[in-house]
Amino acid sequence: MHNGLMQQRSLSQLSAENAAYVEDLYEQYLTAPQSVSEEWRTYFEKLPQHNGAQQDMPHKNVREQFLLLARNSTRVQPMAVSSVSTEHEKRQVGVLQLIAAYRNRGHQKAKLDPLGLMQRENVPDLELAAHGLSRADFDTIFQTGNLAIGKAEATLGEMVKAMEAIYCASIGAEYMHIVDTAEKRWLQSRLEGARGNPNFSVATKKHILERLTAAEGLEKYLGNKYVGAKRFGLEGGESFIPLIDEVIQRAGSQGTKEIVIGMAHRGRLNLLVNSMGKNPAELFDEFEGKTFNKYGSGDVKYHQGYSSNVMTAGGELHLALAFNPSHLEIVSPVVEGSVRARQVRREDIGGKKVIPVIVHGDAAFAGQGVVMETFQMSQTRGYTIGGTIHVIINNQVGFTTSKREDARSTEYCTDVAKMVQAPIFHVNGDDPEAVFFITQLALDFRMQFKKDVVIDLICYRRRGHNEADEPSATQPLMYQIISKLPSTRTLYADKLVAENVISRADAEAMVEDYRQALENGQHVVKSLVREPNKSLYVDWTPYLGHKVIDDWNTGVPLAKLTALASKMQSLPEGFVVQRQVQKVLEDRSQMWSGKMDLNWGAAEVLAYATLLDEDYLVRLTGQDVGRGTFSHRHAVLHSQKDAKTYIPLTQITNKTHLAIYDSLLSEEAVLAFEYGYATTIPKSLIIWEAQFGDFANGAQVVIDQFICSGETKWERICGLTMLLPHGFEGQGPEHSSARLERFLQLCAENNMQVCTPTTPAQIFHLLRRQAVRPLRKPLIVMTPKSLLRHKLAVSKLDELTQGGFQTVLPEIDAIVPDAVTHVILCGGKVYYDLLEKRRETGRQDVAIIRVEQLYPFPEDRLIQVLQAYVNAKSVVWCQEEPMNQGAWYNTRHRFQRVVAAWKPSLDIRYTGRPSSAAPACGSPYLHAKQQAALIADAFNPEQK
Repeated sequence: MHNGLMQQRSLSQLSAENAAYVEDLYEQYLTAPQSVSEEWRTYFEKLPQHNGAQQDMPHKNVREQFLLLARNSTRVQPMAVSSVSTEHEKRQVGVLQLIAAYRNRGHQKAKLDPLGLMQRENVPDLELAAHGLSRADFDTIFQTGNLAIGKAEATLGEMVKAMEAIYCASIGAEYMHIVDTAEKRWLQSRLEGARGNPNFSVATKKHILERLTAAEGLEKYLGNKYVGAKRFGLEGGESFIPLIDEVIQRAGSQGTKEIVIGMAHRGRLNLLVNSMGKNPAELFDEFEGKTFNKYGSGDVKYHQGYSSNVMTAGGELHLALAFNPSHLEIVSPVVEGSVRARQVRREDIGGKKVIPVIVHGDAAFAGQGVVMETFQMSQTRGYTIGGTIHVIINNQVGFTTSKREDARSTEYCTDVAKMVQAPIFHVNGDDPEAVFFITQLALDFRMQFKKDVVIDLICYRRRGHNEADEPSATQPLMYQIISKLPSTRTLYADKLVAENVISRADAEAMVEDYRQALENGQHVVKSLVREPNKSLYVDWTPYLGHKVIDDWNTGVPLAKLTALASKMQSLPEGFVVQRQVQKVLEDRSQMWSGKMDLNWGAAEVLAYATLLDEDYLVRLTGQDVGRGTFSHRHAVLHSQKDAKTYIPLTQITNKTHLAIYDSLLSEEAVLAFEYGYATTIPKSLIIWEAQFGDFANGAQVVIDQFICSGETKWERICGLTMLLPHGFEGQGPEHSSARLERFLQLCAENNMQVCTPTTPAQIFHLLRRQAVRPLRKPLIVMTPKSLLRHKLAVSKLDELTQGGFQTVLPEIDAIVPDAVTHVILCGGKVYYDLLEKRRETGRQDVAIIRVEQLYPFPEDRLIQVLQAYVNAKSVVWCQEEPMNQGAWYNTRHRFQRVVAAWKPSLDIRYTGRPSSAAPACGSPYLHAKQQAALIADAFNPEQK
């Protein structure tokens, strides 16, 4: 409440009914403390501080403190406002309430839709009568409170006119859901200070028109030259080009060195040519089918990525447009991961040097769950990048779905962004100056507060979903309006001509100049840097052109291993670990000194230590990676005294080369983030670990569209490692299989590696090979569960000092090769069941060979190992998985080829579980019965 009523009323006169008024008075106090009475100022000064600053205190706390005072005071009696105030003072209260209503709900009255089809319900809160006011009060002077229009007093008419222009014209601002007072104050100041009129200079207005001319000019040119060809044109949303240009130039002027952009199809070609500087002649060649990917499949032109450097007022800036499949929103977390990696390289995490811009479609933003996952990551330690600028090209149609009751359940497509209290600016795409103003505001907000911000560019699509589509079949009324609607560029040119900003002839000359540049095949981005500064981006040439070589020496000298282990063994003074963890650490110390055989966790952690020592970046994320889902890793220790954490691996190097984060409960967004990260920093080991391998199902889009095919489609190499716990332990269908068969089905053209290591030494060498070998291919590792502590799954310390990862492990027992008549091939955990069974039965006629790398398949190595068994009469492949899953179906032809080369008279037989719709059974009893049966069958040389 304001000077007058509330300041005349002492605290003793107020009741709980007045709590809302106290909030209004608190608003005034925050803006101008001296404007409230001394009694109220003293009251507010004594309120509990929030985050060490009174101005950041949520208003909820103000209300709660006042209600507590009202309940506890015996002097307080309910009192009607009219009994202690004049009519003017009551109307002053109404004015403050009206201001709050415009801020909260003005967007619901704003003129946002260029087509005029958006159904806007009446907003009672914006009616004068709802606050005890009428038009008769328009000439009455009231205090403006904290309405940031540059004066302490104004007539009601002036305030309403200002608020209509600010909140109900071409911009609908949603920001009152933000609890941080500083952020709200900043936004109010910027929005209200402009009074709905940014008052741009003549030069800026001409620049906006020029950018609209370019946006429209490209679409018209392509439409005339390539009639009916799909281009997912920007027509109807041309304001996007001045918007994105202003983000680039304004960010550059504030010190940004890189911008990573993610966007789906709509407007992508326009962005490439008009903002990123792609030569139009190259685009024309793509339309005419003259370009192709000689190394792989290639992809359609509106999926392709691109990079360039442009000049800004703050210096040269690198632009990177991410490759994007038709799974529209999956690019969002990929971009975030790439940005994080670039920020790490610049030692500027969450800063201003690298920022992401993600361009969405309205239907996808509202409909796809990965958007929520990406927002949920935005403020977490392991994934924050200091805020993303989200731009929605809101065509108001998702393919053919346009009715709101079909497209979403929320008022706006942007409502999901409120979960992280991002400000949301809805803006009419046919008002380019409003778009430009909001772009500046959004960019500045991100830079100031390092949080996400959303621009909802409400426009339309003039040609339908694509240029071969007939949109009036499903949206007849919409396209009747669109067919008669002048373009955004035409409307804005008419406006500038009317304002005498530009002549009609000069406006038309812009059109002709642009068309002529396209005809000449010239670059149309004036700020493009032809000889870019290469230091702005990573050089990948050392990792290109290498053949897949399986054998790679990854041994580490014993003295180095011992020295690194010694660095990790001491704990900070007073740091108390949990009892079982202490035992793990004590055993690990014995293992690293050679007094005990190594288990999996000891070897794995030592692999990370060696890579850190060799200046590789190591990043490990997943839902339980610090401890490990199965309590084997304990890379992050937790003090039992004060819950502080300690990471022994940080003692290896003082550089910021290590990142271990327990992730949010997400597979899709987190894996996509790590993919984007791994495609950006080559000298690294980037790992994502699933809680159970089965859970990678939730990220199948990332696996299909990026990990397995990114190099073939886009020539985008990536060394991401996936650790997927896999093994049949009787834990049911959802905790057994990492779906090995799916990965093997996706294998072709040496696109990735699929391995099933079974010893600590093997995982040590495999992880090291992934980093030190100058080859960047995704690595899929079927990691164990029970083997993490299996008495036989151990290695000697000296096994780490020489050699490397072995794609095939030969027989380890003292079996005489000439006595072998039956050979069992296998991989993974089942090996130890087979080994124990053979030792139990004393069979000397059976050899067991492990295939530790299933792709690229080690054909020559396996033949070499089999050559020793000259008297073999039978061979089987044994697996735990059902016959239609696991390795058998996708690798059978490779086994057959190997056996034919070794012994043409033999044929390999399958042994394992029968085909099943589910990965595993849910009964431990039935599991044990099945496991015993398949093990027994594996030793049977007879053909079934």
